[in-house]
Amino acid sequence: MPPKKEIKAKVKLQIPGGQATPAPPVGPALGQHGVNIGEFVQKFNERTRDQQGTIIPVELTVFADRTFDFILKSPPAAVLVRKAVGLAKGSQAPGHEGVGSISRAQLEEIARIKVKDLNSVDIEGAVRQIEGTCRSMGIKVVVG
Repeated sequence: MPPKKEIKAKVKLQIPGGQATPAPPVGPALGQHGVNIGEFVQKFNERTRDQQGTIIPVELTVFADRTFDFILKSPPAAVLVRKAVGLAKGSQAPGHEGVGSISRAQLEEIARIKVKDLNSVDIEGAVRQIEGTCRSMGIKVVVG
């Protein structure tokens, strides 16, 4: 077994899938840790080509020898909800002003995508977390 590498830093970014560039925010965030930005951009764009334009959270681990490893997470719940409902943004005054509605089936579909990144025990808990996101965006949950 090879010796463990010393971790220098952990960097969390949210980048549109398949559209990473060395420009801010990627370049400055990685440059300060000595990471080869071009290599990261190429690998990230290659792995997220099928999710073009969707915001993808990435957790990058930078090692002391300036190598890196990264993990792709599922898109934020708000992004998935907006896509399902067809909105550009949520309500300016959630609770007072509604901007759309979402079905229980759509919530379950989003929960299946997000369940591995949420701190819920089962799919029902994940659905309830996504429901809360919808309420905070001014989106009404329709049963049926």
